[in-house]
Amino acid sequence: MRTTGRHRVAAIAALSLVAACSDSGGGSGGTAEGYPDQNITIVVPFSAGGPTDTVTRMIADPMSKELGTKIVVQNVEGAGGTVGAGEVARAQPDGYTVLMHHIGMSTAPALYKSLGYKPLEDFEMVGLVTEVPMTIVARKDFAPTTLQELVAHVKANASKVTLANAGIGAASHLCGLLFQTAAGVKVQEVPYEGTGPALTDLVGGQVDFMCDQTTNTSGQISAGKVKAYAVTTPERVKSLPDLPTTTEAGLPQLQVSVWHGLYVPAGTPQAAVQKLTGALQKALTDQGVIDQMAKLGTAPVPAEDATPQAHRAHLDEQLKTWAKIIADAGVEAS
Repeated sequence: MRTTGRHRVAAIAALSLVAACSDSGGGSGGTAEGYPDQNITIVVPFSAGGPTDTVTRMIADPMSKELGTKIVVQNVEGAGGTVGAGEVARAQPDGYTVLMHHIGMSTAPALYKSLGYKPLEDFEMVGLVTEVPMTIVARKDFAPTTLQELVAHVKANASKVTLANAGIGAASHLCGLLFQTAAGVKVQEVPYEGTGPALTDLVGGQVDFMCDQTTNTSGQISAGKVKAYAVTTPERVKSLPDLPTTTEAGLPQLQVSVWHGLYVPAGTPQAAVQKLTGALQKALTDQGVIDQMAKLGTAPVPAEDATPQAHRAHLDEQLKTWAKIIADAGVEAS
């Protein structure tokens, strides 16, 4: 099921609280006794059809089966994922409102002066999900044919070339930022409200190029709808074996992948967190999930990384890493 609108998160949280309070036995929403006994909502803070949405829907069904309850995926996009993340941070901490977020959770504090939440303090981590490579792609009739030619063309036409992204703080924006740093050039950026619309315009020829996750570009690359230059990981992607790495293509400074993780509001009962972690780990061993991820150039994280402890440690490290990168680049969200 797909729903939209940021206010639905608060409504769902409120209904969970009402149900808990009206139960003469004290309810299971606040104590996690009998959890889960109602639908769970996973909030995706980006548009439907984008990479994070795709990953979420891959694991939602097997997690639902493991938990024995329905999981509703809700898209609450806006401000580089911070709108949806903020809604979840303020939701009732009962285990029924979950957030799927990507690397943007670690970059938002450095990008936004008034964020409204603190990643390490306002959330409980459930576990890491996957780490997705990025690809440098362009409209299919764009003149450059190799990554080195792309860099040369961009440098020679910096005021004319357009670089699409899904908004400040989105993975595509971060990768685009790293591309410009590695290439030593500044181009005209065109932000969209989500990766889906950005890629649609790229395919349509309205913008020149972008950096996007394989979960979103693999199908377009295989169908010949976009021109692909490189993948931003040390090794080639199995689903795109002919696509060179950025190192092979002559831009070794550009190395980035996008990790995803599940979160719940701080204060969520540990019994609920543990059940969600268990369901996540089960979903990541589902052959259907493994096969779907492989087709899109990624894979589930190892079991030891799909834990709250590993997730928190990774987020802590990434917050420090990106704070320096963003400060050095002088980037700030308006």
